[in-house]
Amino acid sequence: MSPRLLYRILSIAEAITWTILITAMLLKYVFVPGEFGDGAVRVGGFVHGLVFLAYGITAVLVGVNQHWRLRLMMLAVGTAVVPYATIPFDRWLERRTLLAGDWRREATDDPRDHTLVSRLLRVGLARPVLLASVLVVGLVTVFTVLLTLGPPGGGA
Repeated sequence: MSPRLLYRILSIAEAITWTILITAMLLKYVFVPGEFGDGAVRVGGFVHGLVFLAYGITAVLVGVNQHWRLRLMMLAVGTAVVPYATIPFDRWLERRTLLAGDWRREATDDPRDHTLVSRLLRVGLARPVLLASVLVVGLVTVFTVLLTLGPPGGGA
């Protein structure tokens, strides 16, 4: 799977989970107040939170691979905060060919290929099962910590 395809899948999934969460919130606060609405928000929030974090990890992973500047990676992650912003941002990246190319498994003469982060990415790309495992464990760890801290705003 190319960086472009991985990023696109997660940007679309992030937008879809916004729809799930917004629909659940409408159920809870407008159409079906009570326990069913509460459950819908819990499930929608859980799914959206998980995909939100996966999108953020993917944006950073693809950004490192594509040699994006830190500011662009932060902007990519930040688009997940605004409902549906990941899709137009994905199109913007595509128009500027910032998603072009394959995974950088080999170092080149480019000095950016010799940073610690780029080296670690190449090590991970050479061991895809290990990389996927580390990313999943990281995602689950962050998600667990956030669930322990409670929902945004402190409400149920």
